Amino acid sequence: MWFNHLFVPLCHHFNTNLYMQETRQNKIARLLQKELSIIFQQQTRNTHGTMVSVTRVKISPDLSVCTAYLSIFPSEKGDQMMRNINANEKLIRYELGTRVRHQLRIIPELRFFIDDSLDYIERIDELLKQ
Repeated sequence: MWFNHLFVPLCHHFNTNLYMQETRQNKIARLLQKELSIIFQQQTRNTHGTMVSVTRVKISPDLSVCTAYLSIFPSEKGDQMMRNINANEKLIRYELGTRVRHQLRIIPELRFFIDDSLDYIERIDELLKQ
């Protein structure tokens, strides 16, 4: 067909832009995961026996919302720690902003969720051993 030579470059251009956008999202998500991990490590140093790990970070396509999944050890303190983290979300965002201000123009809104996948795996492991 006569229009095939016009269509192929257009599709290639679209896929390349989509790929570049996803790559940028992934890079920013990794940066935020690293910096949030450092922030939580510094903050939990004072609370002996409690550890908060950032297991996964997702960033919205417009880079305005960062969803962070946290693993809290021991898991019995998870609800209390999540209430504390959510109450201090603005301070955490400010600290994150000071750490990444040279890499990002806008610091995304933070949302935190418990990542209970390790508890789930442990429970399945217990059931399989019975």
